[in-house]
Amino acid sequence: MVSQTPNSLTLEEQTVYEEKPLRSRTWRAFWRHPLGLAGVIGLTSIVLFCFVGPLIYPASAYATHINALMSPPSAQFPLGTDDLGRNYLARLMLGGQVSLIVGFAAAIASMIIGVGYGLISGLAGGVVDAIMMRIIDVLLTIPTLFVLLFLDAVFQPNALLLTIILAITSWFGVTRIVRSEVLSLKQRDYVEASRAFGASNWHIMLHELLPNVMGTVMVATIFQIAGSIISIATLSFLGLGLPAPAPNWGEMLSTSMNYMFQNAWWLIYPPGIALLWTLLSINFISEALQSALDTRL
Repeated sequence: MVSQTPNSLTLEEQTVYEEKPLRSRTWRAFWRHPLGLAGVIGLTSIVLFCFVGPLIYPASAYATHINALMSPPSAQFPLGTDDLGRNYLARLMLGGQVSLIVGFAAAIASMIIGVGYGLISGLAGGVVDAIMMRIIDVLLTIPTLFVLLFLDAVFQPNALLLTIILAITSWFGVTRIVRSEVLSLKQRDYVEASRAFGASNWHIMLHELLPNVMGTVMVATIFQIAGSIISIATLSFLGLGLPAPAPNWGEMLSTSMNYMFQNAWWLIYPPGIALLWTLLSINFISEALQSALDTRL
C-alpha cells in the first residue's frame, strides 16, 4: 500500500487532512488551559449532584415534616429543612435540574434562531440585510428584563414556556455575531469558488459558512447558558418564576432572604454557592474555549 503525502492529495482530501490536526490542536489547547479543566470539572460535579444525586439520596423535595420546621443540618436532613419542613438537600438537587435544563435548552434554542437569522442576513446583504438588522436594532431597544417580566406575568409560567420566553428574548446577540462573521467570510476565495461552480445559497450557508462560524457561536452559546440561568434565578427571586411548589435556586434564595437575620444560614448559602459554582464553571469553559480558538487562529 502506497501512503499518500499531503502534497499528493486532492484539494478536498487535503482540506480534511488539514482540518483534523487543526481540531486536535484546538482541543489540546482547551484541555491545557487551566480554566478549561476547572470549568469542566466544576460543571460535571454540578450535573452529577443535580441528576445523579437524587438516585443516591432519594428523598422527597415536596414532603413536609411538621416536627422539623426550620431544622438545621442533621443526619436525617443533611442540609436542614425550610420553613415548611421540606428536605432542603432534595429541593436543592431538584431546583438545580430545573435551572440547568431550562438554561441549556433556552441557550440552544436561541443559538439556532440567531445562527439562522444571522446567516441569512449576512449572506443576503444589501437591502435585505439592512432591513433585517434594523429589526434587530429595534428589538434590542426593548429592555429584556421588562419583556421577561411582562410575558411571565401574562402567561402561567412552566418550564417549557420559560424556555421559550428566554429563547425569544436572547438570540439577538448571537445574530449580530454570526452576521458580522458571514460578511467577512463570504468574500473569501473558497466561497467565491463554490459560487462560481454553481453552488446554491443553501449549500454555501451549510457547507462553507456555518462550519467556519461555529467556533464563535459555541463561545457565545456557552455565555448564553450562563445568562439564561441568571435570568431564571432573577425571575424566581422576584417571585415570577415557576409556580410553587416547584423549586429552583432563585426561588430558594428569595425565600431564604426572609430568614437572613434568624441565623438560618443553611437556607442561604447552599443555593447561592450552587448558583455561583455553576456560573463560574460555565464562564471558565467559555474563556478556555475562546482562548483555544484564538490560539488556533
